[in-house]
Amino acid sequence: MQGIQAIFLILAMGLLVAGPARAETYQAGRDYEVLPFPQDVNSGNKVEVREFFWYGCPHCYAFEPYLDAWLKHKPANVDFIRTPAVTPRWRLHAITFYALRELKVGARLHQPLFDALHEDEKKAPGERKLFDQDGLADWVAAHGVNRKKYLEATRSFGVQFSVNQAKQLFNDYNLDGVPNIIVDGRYRTSPTLVHDEARVMKVVNYLVHKAAAERSKRK
Repeated sequence: MQGIQAIFLILAMGLLVAGPARAETYQAGRDYEVLPFPQDVNSGNKVEVREFFWYGCPHCYAFEPYLDAWLKHKPANVDFIRTPAVTPRWRLHAITFYALRELKVGARLHQPLFDALHEDEKKAPGERKLFDQDGLADWVAAHGVNRKKYLEATRSFGVQFSVNQAKQLFNDYNLDGVPNIIVDGRYRTSPTLVHDEARVMKVVNYLVHKAAAERSKRK
């Protein structure tokens, strides 16, 4: 982002990273949803915050800068997990996410892959090279990853297991779109629900605080 857009984003981030905003009221049904069937989490003493996304989703791409800024200042008691949503159409990108993670280049290539899918598509409409396995293999090779090792990783047991697990979670949470953020297996919020990307992350901070307080009461 450049110019005025960057300024607005910086100002928005300054408002949300300070922690739970007690001056505002967040309401179930408006800012978040209480999940009817909460799921167990494996985050120990920390509150799990799990994002479901798809690399090809324009809403996920627009949301990414806000999420990324929040991650730089996230509450210390948060265990954040990025999870690719898995449907028949989205499965290939989920495989790529976990293959890049297995090759230990996931963090480095996460944003470049997002950019390539959305910015490059604007430059060359109709050329959807990153929506098939060969195109993705060529792309990761151009970014310094051994093409053969990438393809081997996509077929590995570990990657296939992670993809299937992500698919099961997506179904267990009864989700039908992205991006979605699940807090501690109990609450869901999203830009679609809140209609304001910066506010979403403030809602997340509120829900983290709420979930932590509820954990303390259950002890």
